[in-house]
Amino acid sequence: MSKIFTPTNQIRLTNVAVVRMKKGGKRFEIACYKNKVVSWRKNIEKDIDEVLQIHSVFTNVSKGAVAKKEDLVQAFQTDNITEICKEILMKGELQVSEKERQSELSAMLKDIATNVAEKCVDPETKRPYPVTMIEKAMKDIHYSVKPNKNVKQQVLEVIGLLKAHIPIERAHMRIQVTLGSTKEAKQISEKLKPLCASIEHDDWNTGCTTLICLIDPGQFKPIDELIRKETKGNGRMELLDLKNVVEEEIL
Repeated sequence: MSKIFTPTNQIRLTNVAVVRMKKGGKRFEIACYKNKVVSWRKNIEKDIDEVLQIHSVFTNVSKGAVAKKEDLVQAFQTDNITEICKEILMKGELQVSEKERQSELSAMLKDIATNVAEKCVDPETKRPYPVTMIEKAMKDIHYSVKPNKNVKQQVLEVIGLLKAHIPIERAHMRIQVTLGSTKEAKQISEKLKPLCASIEHDDWNTGCTTLICLIDPGQFKPIDELIRKETKGNGRMELLDLKNVVEEEIL
């Protein structure tokens, strides 16, 4: 019975996720477990042997064509397969089918819309928008999800773009600022006011100055730094409500 000849530089693999990278005018690929690639890039998975299906660099995974050592050295200035695989893992492009790509983009759009809905309100009613309405608004402005950017970055981008399309703003935080009984309290409160959306309550008659303010979440850190600096650590800021919203009534 005759044997089937398989070239020594060919390795056949099935059910793999391919990460591809072009360098030095040549294409290099590695065979990975798809879910592990994402974990590696997020620094959750640290064992590269759990990411790679095989510790080799290919020119074409589907054909089982292994890259030549001289090509690797020319492109990566090393023949250390582990280091080369790490570079491809971090900088290469994860190859997915069009169906998978559309599914991932759809899930990411839903995630972005959910985050926007959680963070924002209609400025007139102070009520949060339903996720479905945010999704529709994103589609109306033809927002394209960017798979190479994280959700947090895109949430802020979407909020900015939606402001020209629908009335929307970040839900305000409610904080309490205690300035003590120092004579500088009045001056500090004047510096504080421009950083606040509004001051709901101020009390100057209890031996220490107390202010209850609504602020944009982006002002939380600047206000905290202002209080620490101006009061030399004697004042304090407390978060009373993470979001100042009017919830829908339950009928």
